[in-house]
Amino acid sequence: MQNIVVIIPTYNEAQNIALIASGVRESAPEVRILIVDDNSPDGTASIVRELITKDTNISLLSRKGKEGLGKAYLNAFAEVFKDPSVEWVQMMDADFSHDPRYLPNMFVASEHADVVIGSKYVPGGGTVGWVTWRRWLSRFANRYCRVITGMPVNDCTSGFILMRTSFMLNAHLEDIRAKGHAFMMELKYRLWKEGARIVEIPILLEDRQHGASKMSRGVIFEGVLAPWKMRFKAQKM
Repeated sequence: MQNIVVIIPTYNEAQNIALIASGVRESAPEVRILIVDDNSPDGTASIVRELITKDTNISLLSRKGKEGLGKAYLNAFAEVFKDPSVEWVQMMDADFSHDPRYLPNMFVASEHADVVIGSKYVPGGGTVGWVTWRRWLSRFANRYCRVITGMPVNDCTSGFILMRTSFMLNAHLEDIRAKGHAFMMELKYRLWKEGARIVEIPILLEDRQHGASKMSRGVIFEGVLAPWKMRFKAQKM
């Protein structure tokens, strides 16, 4: 595969960003890496600028403040779309919950797909280090989303996603207002409705190694409402 941009959003990921960038480069030497930082007070952006001096295929998109994961990705998509030669966008977290070693498998799977999801909920997939309540919450959220929307995806909340840009451009992603897991749900839903062929490959999703989780009650509540909003919006179209 050629012309792939890996987008990594960051907020207070100073402990992880150099390591994750190195891991991506080791697993996928030819990709471009776009790091989207929300003005992290821990100096994440400064570390990225140092990385750029050593690797010209790394770039930084600095945002004024923390506006949520969804907005960070939408800003990054707009930046990527400025280059019409980009054929694929890979989304992944900076905290090593998305292990870069899976990238080659995702790229191979894309030969017969338009969207490839690194999935916890297909045979061979799973989680490592998650507390019981989080495992149950995640399983419930994904089953809940599938039932309400009818979307044939096992891991609706996964943020480890490879997407063909031609489908992204036609799916009106800029209209998504959700921020956290709800953003991931609606992103996949819009691509599916656009006719994208979706494939899931197994991954083991590990709990973050350093830093604090971004999970909050607001993110959970938004995820509860999101599938209903998607369903009713689709009915009106």
